[in-house]
Amino acid sequence: MASLARVARVPNPKYKRSGIKSYAFALNKYKFQPTKEGPFFTKQAASAGTQRVLAKKAPDGSEGTVESTDVQNDSEYLSPVTIGTPGQTFNLDFDTGSSDLWIFSTELPKATLSAAKTAGHVIFDSSKSSTFKKSSNTWKISYGDGSSASGTTGTDTVTVGGIAIKNQVIELAKSLSTEFASGEGDGLLGLAWPAINTVTPTQAATPVENMISQGLISNGLFTAHLASWRDTNTSTDASAAENTGTDNSGESFYTFGAIDQDVLSASNVSESDISYVAVDNSQGFWQFPSTSATVAGKTVDRSGNSAIADTGTTLALVDDATVEAIYNAIPGSSYNSSQQGYVFPTSTTPDQLPVVTFAVGDKQFAVPKEALAFADVGDGTYYGGIQSRGSMTFDILGDTFLKGIYAIFDQSNVQFGAVQRPDPTGSTIQVPSSSQ
Repeated sequence: MASLARVARVPNPKYKRSGIKSYAFALNKYKFQPTKEGPFFTKQAASAGTQRVLAKKAPDGSEGTVESTDVQNDSEYLSPVTIGTPGQTFNLDFDTGSSDLWIFSTELPKATLSAAKTAGHVIFDSSKSSTFKKSSNTWKISYGDGSSASGTTGTDTVTVGGIAIKNQVIELAKSLSTEFASGEGDGLLGLAWPAINTVTPTQAATPVENMISQGLISNGLFTAHLASWRDTNTSTDASAAENTGTDNSGESFYTFGAIDQDVLSASNVSESDISYVAVDNSQGFWQFPSTSATVAGKTVDRSGNSAIADTGTTLALVDDATVEAIYNAIPGSSYNSSQQGYVFPTSTTPDQLPVVTFAVGDKQFAVPKEALAFADVGDGTYYGGIQSRGSMTFDILGDTFLKGIYAIFDQSNVQFGAVQRPDPTGSTIQVPSSSQ
């Protein structure tokens, strides 16, 4: 068994926050229909099937064209993963809202490879790995804006946080939309349940599933400690960012197979204090009951409601009634239809912001006040970190919420655990200077 190792979640130095682009990304990923006015919506695809695609209104009200630059396809944080023998290290987006492990590969067309190399991507060369085995399965991920990634598959040794997984299925990109080549990440590592893996005709086991079946971890779980940008570790060398040691509230990291006791100590709790809730994984997500919320001490009843924990989504998307209650409690806030989201003045101070909590099972957990401000719109307002989930029937609790807790994804016991962490918000509300 590997000892506890922290797999760093390192800030992408080229990532620029944009509220409307992040909202468009969520529309792409989950295919819901907005219930608030704005330029983006989803519609039935023209081709056969049930897939919905992203669409955009032109200024005159007609249907316009969705450009690749309209959607936030880059990742705000990346983590190092080593693949092959000898190892090739990739910076991947760890995503609890999907279940594929795909990477850039030498099978890509020459023009795409050239663009990817120019952007600094690591490209997997299967011929240089003595442990790689080709397989006949294929994969394809399609997004609502028409972008996609697809290719072939094989198996190889994948090392995450010092844990070497043998015969892990890896998905090699053979075709890749141009927007992926221009981003920073070298691919994606899905941490959701295997049911939504796109490999065909036989779905692939996820890395965590294989860690468990191969007896590589003593506990069949992983955890996420997502720090505030304000005090995060500013190192951008993801390849050297697998750490052990004492707690640092400024670090963002994952652990596999063990709960980090230093994090619990920093929150003045023990393992017996972790609040667990049963997970419904029937749709492939980390989905759990979240039947209430509070805004400035007032309870919002959401009987029958559920939520998913998604590290691959930056915003938190919840039902309209709760969103309205939140922004009604923020002085000067309004809905900006051109940005397709709620905004509030950049002059807002922490004491003017309400304490917002969401239930994980029977217990409430607070959102860090600073996370309520996601991005600077540029007109004297911040784009809010909590927005409408539209027609979705469950909440998507992304980084805005997850930064307030230490999250335990217990795959063996099919449960999700949470520990409230101290709010790092200072005396003023700020967003990263790279925001646009």
